[in-house]
Amino acid sequence: MRIGIDLGGTKIEAVALDRESGRELLRRRRPTPRAACGAERAPGRAAALYQAIVQAIVELVGTVEREIGRRGTVGVGIPGAISPATGLVKNANTTCLIGHALDRDLGAALGRPVRLANDANCFALSEATDGAAAGAGVVFGVIIGTGCGGGLVVGGRVLAGHNAVAGEWGHNPLPWPDADEREGGRFARRCWCGKWNCIETFVSGPGLAADYRTATGDERDAAAIAASAASGHAPARAALERHADRLARALATIVNVVDPDVVVLGGGVSNLAHLYREVPARWGRYAFTDQVATALVPPKHGDSSGVRGAAWLWPAGEAAT
Repeated sequence: MRIGIDLGGTKIEAVALDRESGRELLRRRRPTPRAACGAERAPGRAAALYQAIVQAIVELVGTVEREIGRRGTVGVGIPGAISPATGLVKNANTTCLIGHALDRDLGAALGRPVRLANDANCFALSEATDGAAAGAGVVFGVIIGTGCGGGLVVGGRVLAGHNAVAGEWGHNPLPWPDADEREGGRFARRCWCGKWNCIETFVSGPGLAADYRTATGDERDAAAIAASAASGHAPARAALERHADRLARALATIVNVVDPDVVVLGGGVSNLAHLYREVPARWGRYAFTDQVATALVPPKHGDSSGVRGAAWLWPAGEAAT
């Protein structure tokens, strides 16, 4: 069987899939030790939290294997990546992971090789394997929630890239900005990464809320803005139109560079149903082609895609030794 682990900021989830069919056999979860470990910056405390996370994953795998009575391959999705240069975790918003060889540490503790990938890559792999983009040659998976990440799957395999940053479109600048979106404009935003006007600051849930707040002075989250727009509230509708156009511009650059067969949206913002109509209606204005044939679709597996994709990090015919 395949075991997938999704390491989140508040919970660690495990799923066991049948090796051949992908049928779900079992699902278990537990809280992430001190869920806010990313905020614990004292070196000693961070090291203790890291060890607690490793132990929690080992225990969760053991629970799954005992309940099913079988040993499985283990894949783990993390909010970061393994640096090809150092072999250590980088770019993780769960900061106690940074600087550790999590794959090797888990492998030693479990007595078998463990495969790790960015959680957005796991999402894309899940949807490309047996989800909304099953059978497509090139799939770009997008997670838009509190942040904005992406993953690329080509021929059924994750393309992590030479620097392990393939798909990280959210930290490119918003393309074709207008005067209000450029640095110094009323909608301009400084990203947590330190740069100005990253795509994430515009198309994420907080980005949409910040746009609405700037335009109206009112505080509403993405879901409330969508509800207000549905009831005919003009400022909310205008905010959704700006958001859809920004997402169309951002995805048009993916079409220009990667030209995927399918783009799958995930994360909380993917629940905004109008995006599947409005974005394809707009991205043709920006993509360098006469017609955009790429499909924009919601995920088949929803919030389960990340953990399922982690399980699929071991392709058919491969087994841990």
